[in-house]
Amino acid sequence: MKISAGIIPWRYHHGRIQVLLGHLGGPYWQNKDHGAWTVFKGLVQANEAPQQAALRELSEETGWSLPEDIPLMDLGTFSRNGKTNRLWAVQWEPPLEAFRSNRFTLEWPPHSGHQTSFPEIDRVEWFDLDTARRKITAALRPALDVLEKRLSRKH
Repeated sequence: MKISAGIIPWRYHHGRIQVLLGHLGGPYWQNKDHGAWTVFKGLVQANEAPQQAALRELSEETGWSLPEDIPLMDLGTFSRNGKTNRLWAVQWEPPLEAFRSNRFTLEWPPHSGHQTSFPEIDRVEWFDLDTARRKITAALRPALDVLEKRLSRKH
């Protein structure tokens, strides 16, 4: 079974929890908003620990490296439609001005024979949890609920 691992940066902003999401890149997602945002995640490679994969994917999809002294909050494993995501959250405000995503190549337009390069994540944005639930892909929505419950117990 293939497992993806990822990280959700979060912060308190004006007393509210916000999460940092990435908008999926490429022509399919270009004009979509609701359900077109994701967390920074990707497939766990052979002989790679899920947490290491999550840190690698964060770096690949954003260009940011998480400082080593920041603890990760384990949110658990979420499965839907045959896909499994192992997720962590981190209280961290990365340097948005340094955002840069890795790219993928796709035949575009379809059947044209032309290969076009697109960013995997084309932009990032902070959202309060209610807005994030509308923006994020449905499979990842339960992770936001877990994050909210864990943080509400702390305060």
